[in-house]
Amino acid sequence: MSVGALARVEGEGAMYVRVDGSTVQEVRLDIYEPPRFFEAFLRGRSYTEPPDITARICGICPVAYQMSACRAIEDACGVTVDGSLNDLRRLLYCGEWIESHALHIYLLHAPDFLGYPSAIDLARADRALIERGLRLKKAGNTVMETLGGRAIHPVNVRVGGFYRTPSPTELRPLAETLRHALDDALATVRWAAGLDFPDFSHDHEYLALTTDDRYPLESGTPRTTGGRSFTADGFEHHVVETPVPHSTALHARLTDGALYMTGPLARFSLNRDRLPPIAAQVAADAGLGAECRNPFQSIVVRAVEIVCAVEEALRLISTYRPPERPHVPVPPKAGVGHGVTEAPRGLLYHRYDLDAQGRITIARIVPPTSQNQAAIEDDLRRFVAARLDLDDSALTRACERAIRNYDPCISCSTHFLDLTVDRR
Repeated sequence: MSVGALARVEGEGAMYVRVDGSTVQEVRLDIYEPPRFFEAFLRGRSYTEPPDITARICGICPVAYQMSACRAIEDACGVTVDGSLNDLRRLLYCGEWIESHALHIYLLHAPDFLGYPSAIDLARADRALIERGLRLKKAGNTVMETLGGRAIHPVNVRVGGFYRTPSPTELRPLAETLRHALDDALATVRWAAGLDFPDFSHDHEYLALTTDDRYPLESGTPRTTGGRSFTADGFEHHVVETPVPHSTALHARLTDGALYMTGPLARFSLNRDRLPPIAAQVAADAGLGAECRNPFQSIVVRAVEIVCAVEEALRLISTYRPPERPHVPVPPKAGVGHGVTEAPRGLLYHRYDLDAQGRITIARIVPPTSQNQAAIEDDLRRFVAARLDLDDSALTRACERAIRNYDPCISCSTHFLDLTVDRR
């Protein structure tokens, strides 16, 4: 079975499954989108440029790239951004979670559960449902516009903070928008919890950020369900990336060879007790336990995370006190910096090596979709093996639906591979 171009995912990818009798011989998630060379053309640039350059990696999750880049550069320069400036970063990140999760739930994944080939067909049958999703996405975009200057590739983020910070008066209309969005977010959880989920689960190790007192977005400590815990500068000592012939994205495993997965299921399973009150209650009402191991239920977890992001955004606005200045000084310094944040699709790691003038000598970016690729293929292998009684057409559709559980952002995952030329 093969699908030459996967539908309703971001970017260009294909699926190939080979079955011999009752045995699944091969499963490939082929990411064939060309490499985009971001790490290469960051080299030689000023340390102030990564937030603007890396935002262009993705139009759906640009804030994630900006925040991980800022944290890594600030780490290299020995600067910490905290207080109101960090609260504003968290608020901006909430906006991205809201718009990204709403896009996935309503426009990319809901048609699978309701039996429609596209969101357009679903909108013809249930206009109110899609309009609710669009209202949520618009609310998230409004947060990004207010804090970032625009919804796509925000221009107000800089190393050390922001170019301009809002006044409390400017945030009041945003709070009103978010209060309405909370009603839509709660309705989204109730709706998603009532969907019919295939019987499937996985046992991959989960990797996500954790914090002591709140659900992770813009900061935290990487931790796994297997008990590993390490700081951002230890990421490359615990995660190994390797090239595979069928993908322009690298495959990632833990250093002991174990598959792992990052993203909403990992965040929820490692941080359920850190959800804010309303989100915690709706998660319980939706029947989610301490862990979520069915990837098809990720649509419910994403809905809970929308509630979490809206609830957290309202809290941040209500306690906001304008900082004395929009950014803290970050003088250039030779060093190596590491930054990790939680993109909507999972943990996003950046590393930058700087010289004394603040020029970037090495850049490394590890996005969540490439980290998940090997685990997705493993899930597909077991998913297919349990459904070989389906005809090829039905099984192919089921596999595409299973891939969309992970909301892959393929454009983020492409990576230039080392090339050795042996001329004779």
